[in-house]
Amino acid sequence: MTFAADRSLGRPRVAFALSRRRGTAVERNRVRRRLRAVFREVAADLAPGRYLVGVRAPASAVTYRPARAELVRLLRAAEALDSPRDSRP
Repeated sequence: MTFAADRSLGRPRVAFALSRRRGTAVERNRVRRRLRAVFREVAADLAPGRYLVGVRAPASAVTYRPARAELVRLLRAAEALDSPRDSRP
């Protein structure tokens, strides 16, 4: 995940990068929906900025709970979570 802090943005801007090698279009879209759901859950605590999330595992292997835990871990490491209110894995 790449994070670029930008306090001039009013809200976080998120993009996802999944290559065709990571699964079929249906699988990649399912992963994007899961990742968007995670970002919606922690949106209130995210620092304004630009986020680029890349998926390296095969798309079919990315399930909700592990994806959420990993994203929260990465956001904490990038110091992109303003408060740990809803940052449980």
